[in-house]
Amino acid sequence: MQKAEYKDFDLFINENNTYKPIALESRRYIGSKAKLTSWIMSIIDSETENIHTFCDIFAGTGIVASEALKRYAKVIINDFLYSNNIIYKAFFGKGDYNEQKLIEIVNYYNTLDPRELSENYFSEYFGGKFYEHQTAKLIGYIRNDIEQLRTELTEKEYCILLATLIYNIDKIANTVGHFDAYIKKPIKSQPLFLRLIDAHSYTNVVIHQEDANLLVKKIKADIVYIDPPYNSRQYSRFYHLYETLVKWEQPTLFGVALKPKPENMSRYCTTKAAAVFEHLVSHLQTRYIAVSYNNTYNSKSNSSENKIRLEELEAILQRCGDTKVFEHTHPFFNTGRTSFEDHKEILFITKVDEGRRSKTFTPFLCG
Repeated sequence: MQKAEYKDFDLFINENNTYKPIALESRRYIGSKAKLTSWIMSIIDSETENIHTFCDIFAGTGIVASEALKRYAKVIINDFLYSNNIIYKAFFGKGDYNEQKLIEIVNYYNTLDPRELSENYFSEYFGGKFYEHQTAKLIGYIRNDIEQLRTELTEKEYCILLATLIYNIDKIANTVGHFDAYIKKPIKSQPLFLRLIDAHSYTNVVIHQEDANLLVKKIKADIVYIDPPYNSRQYSRFYHLYETLVKWEQPTLFGVALKPKPENMSRYCTTKAAAVFEHLVSHLQTRYIAVSYNNTYNSKSNSSENKIRLEELEAILQRCGDTKVFEHTHPFFNTGRTSFEDHKEILFITKVDEGRRSKTFTPFLCG
C-alpha cells in the first residue's frame, strides 16, 4: 500500500464519508433479510393492527429492526453476539456523536502506511490467512487505537468506529462470507480505506444482548418477530473474528480457523431446537408473533439441514393462536457448495389467543 494512492484524500473523504456512508445492508451475513424486508413488513402491515411496540428478538444484521424503527413508536432489538450488539448501537442506538471528529479520526487511519507499523495481536493470528499480512497489521493497529481513544469518545462514537472497522474489513476478507475458514490461496493485496457507516440516533429503540428465551420473560411487545438460526451452523463460530475484534481481550485462538473457546452457542442449532422454540413462544408477552423460516431443511449438507421442520413449527404456532402462512421465492445466500432448488422464504403470522395458548402449553424451563 502506497501513500501516493491517497493524493486526493480530502476529496475522497468528503465524498465517501459525508455523502456516501456505508449502508447497514451492505454486510455479508448468512440468512440476511436485506432483499426480503419489504415483503416481510408488507405482510406484517396487512395482517396486524394497532402495533406500537415491535421486537426483533434474533436481530442478526438488524435489517428488519431498522425498517421497524421508521414505523413504530418503540422497537426492541436483541442478539447475543457482541459484534452485532455494537453494530446496532452504532447504526441506530441512542447517543450523541460528532461526525466531523469521527471523520478526522478516520482521516488519520487512512493515511497510515502499514509497512511502518509493528506486528500486533491481529496480524500475528490472522495475517496471511483471513487478511493480507500488511492489511492485518493495519486492522490491528486501528482496533488498538480505538481502544486507546475510548475515554475521549462517547459510547456512540466508540461503537460507530468499531462498526466502521467491521464493515470495511468485511469487504476485503479472504473468505466466502464467514470466518469458519479462509481461502487457501495467495491473498491479493487490497488497500484498506475506511468509510464511515451510515449512523443515526433513534430515541425509540431499546437494545439488548441476551439469550432470547430469557429476555422474553422481561419484555412486552405488540408483535415479536422471530428469525432464529435453524441449522447446526453457530453464528458465534461463523463470525468469531468479529467477536474477537470487538471484545479485544486478545485470547489464545485455536484450530485452522483460529477461533476462541466457544461461547454464546445457540440451542436453536441443536436437536433441542423445537423444544427451545416452544419454550420461547409459550412465554412471549405479545399479541402477534411473526416467524421467518426457509426451506433449507431439504439441503444435501448436514450442517445446513434445519433442526426444526416446517410442520413442527406451524403446529407449535397454531397452539398459540390462528396462524397464517405466506411464501416468497428468492435466491438463498449460501457461502458453501450446497445448492438449494426452488428456495422459499416462509413467513408465519400468528394472532395470539391467550386462552388457547394457556391450555396447550405446560409451563417448563429449558435446560
